[in-house]
Amino acid sequence: MKTRLPSYDWPVLEAGWVWLCGAGPGDPGLLTLHALNALRQADVLIYDALVQEAILDWAPQAEHIYAGKRGGKPSAIQRDISLRLVDLARAGRRVLRLKGGDPFVFGRGGEEAQTLVQHGVPIRIIPGISAGIGGLAYAGIPVTHRDVNQSVTFVTGHDQSGNATSSLDWAAIAKGSQVIVIYMGMKHIGQISASLIAAGRDASEPVAVVTSATTDQQNVLETTLGTVEADIAKAGVEPPSIICIGQAVRMRDVLNWQAQAAGIAPRNLDPLGRGRPAETA
Repeated sequence: MKTRLPSYDWPVLEAGWVWLCGAGPGDPGLLTLHALNALRQADVLIYDALVQEAILDWAPQAEHIYAGKRGGKPSAIQRDISLRLVDLARAGRRVLRLKGGDPFVFGRGGEEAQTLVQHGVPIRIIPGISAGIGGLAYAGIPVTHRDVNQSVTFVTGHDQSGNATSSLDWAAIAKGSQVIVIYMGMKHIGQISASLIAAGRDASEPVAVVTSATTDQQNVLETTLGTVEADIAKAGVEPPSIICIGQAVRMRDVLNWQAQAAGIAPRNLDPLGRGRPAETA
């Protein structure tokens, strides 16, 4: 039985179209209604490694094709994925390309969409909640907070070859962004943290490493910029991860809502030491 959608003029996924859709950071409840509408209509679903099984169950009528890409593990070749989308659309299928997070945030959605348009395949883009925002919110970390930052920078921890991102000016990022959010950064966090410290960031700056964000396996490692590499190794945490660097991490002391829901009191109601009620900010 299909999940009922509220009354609305929902778009129709026509034969020969490809919809590129963000599945959010993990929790199926973070899926958008447009994504659910797409799941109800697709007759073929091509999905990534981070898409939860429960979400796939909402499209029982569709053929499910795995196209996950995980660093350091055997993965589908991106060119093959893109061209398969073209082939399926040309065969008259209603194609849903389901990607973890948001398809246009470090998700190769732009490349796939461009390939489809270049081959004359009509597309629709359905945004999703990115892990760099939603995953940190589940950890009790706001990526922006007026007392802490007026800027946030989102970066990827590796380039197309899988090596540390050499094209990024880490010195400029260190000086120009109060909060830094790193996707896929675990493998090269030692090099990244060293670059930031060399550019002037304090080694004692708080860092949070959120793994398997928003899922039942979510884990949050709280550490510092100077010790993050060693602490990751000691804790044995593994990707997928989101790494947040900056004073916003301290807000977890008061905003760890999942711990509070489990009956654990906040560690500090005023983690920034402002000495005033929050409503007077």
